[in-house]
Amino acid sequence: MIIVDTALAKRVAAGNPIKVAMVGAGYMARGIALQILSAMPGIQLCAISNRTLANAERAYRDADAEVSATVETVAQLDQAIRDQRYVITDDPMLLCQAGEIEAIIETTGDVELGARVAFEAIRNGKHIILMNAEVDASIGPILKVHADRAGVVYTYTDGDEPGVAMTLVRYVQSVGLKPVAAGNIKGMVDYYRTPGTQAKFAAQHDQDVRKVTSFADATKLSMETTVLANATGFGVARRGMVGPACGYVRDLARLLPPDAMLAGGIVDYSVGASPHTGGFVVVHEENPYKRTQLAYYKLGDGPFYVFYTPFHLPHIQLPSTIARAVIHSDPTVAPLAGPSCEVVTVAKRDLRAGERLDGVGGFCAYGLIDGHATARAMNALPIALSDDCVLLRDIAKDAVVSFDDVQMPPTRLSDTLWLEQQRRWPLPAGVARPAARTPQLTPSA
Repeated sequence: MIIVDTALAKRVAAGNPIKVAMVGAGYMARGIALQILSAMPGIQLCAISNRTLANAERAYRDADAEVSATVETVAQLDQAIRDQRYVITDDPMLLCQAGEIEAIIETTGDVELGARVAFEAIRNGKHIILMNAEVDASIGPILKVHADRAGVVYTYTDGDEPGVAMTLVRYVQSVGLKPVAAGNIKGMVDYYRTPGTQAKFAAQHDQDVRKVTSFADATKLSMETTVLANATGFGVARRGMVGPACGYVRDLARLLPPDAMLAGGIVDYSVGASPHTGGFVVVHEENPYKRTQLAYYKLGDGPFYVFYTPFHLPHIQLPSTIARAVIHSDPTVAPLAGPSCEVVTVAKRDLRAGERLDGVGGFCAYGLIDGHATARAMNALPIALSDDCVLLRDIAKDAVVSFDDVQMPPTRLSDTLWLEQQRRWPLPAGVARPAARTPQLTPSA
């Protein structure tokens, strides 16, 4: 949507590349590091923080970049950046507090750590680029409020499906078309996949087994479409979406429910559809002559038409999100206001009282997108907050877990932010509260 190549070229010519730091050094983070360090002279990846320092060093090494030091203070980090040296640390807060850093990329997928990094980055005047759908889908709206107050950009990324679809949404709107649905192109969904079933695939591709599990069991799909729903204001046709199986993504024009699309828009997904990856947008057009024109250009007879992007390349496309945020103050995809949808916790098997839930990508539960009002009316437990919760009663397979069913763990920042989000956008029926002892959050300046 916004041209960034000339803007980055100007930063290069001025000897002033965008200075960013990254939290996380997993599979996707290593790809991002390689892309920035090898192909993006307008962006400087100054530092990487990771719990295991060897993995942070590996991310630089795989890009043929030499790590000069491990830093332990903000002063050391800022001096290293001024000296144009690459450094690593196991303390992500140093990156958020460093005066030389303009933006933080958060890639961990960890809810609590991601919340702390995003909040601290915003508090210190840094733009925050999340490749952490778990955080954005659960507390993105309130983080966006804090970012707006601080005068920084809060955004999810291009290249991941929500960013791909949102960029397409903005494009069709820019040419005068009306989007009524948007979402992901998926190869498969199986709610009952576990780290046990996914271990071999994860090892084969050098990925975290819990993340791989969340990709297969619909949790990540639900997180990503929730990010997109909150950015567009769209809802869902039903809990978990419709997810038609079809041979070609344009078949969605006749397979998604028209009443739901016309009632305010929906997010959804296809299964098995060519081109097998990427994002789509459905538009609606009733004007007879415009429909004749769209048919002439091979888009079908209408009134629904499918546009799609046949790829999503997070590690390659993310740098454009950095440039848009820092140079143009333009988020790729960010919440419009309060939550439109959220991701509820659903039992993968019969669960027993006393069991401890193991969160996203675990053995106990999968996440399904649902409308925000519907989820709150059920007092549903967001799967992003489910880790370490202890069940107070038995839960049947495929039943939604509520706050009433669990004992929450000691207070976490993610809980606190979630509560603040509910208070800011309350529902008439009342607000679900995960723990009465959760303290008030001090708003950022």
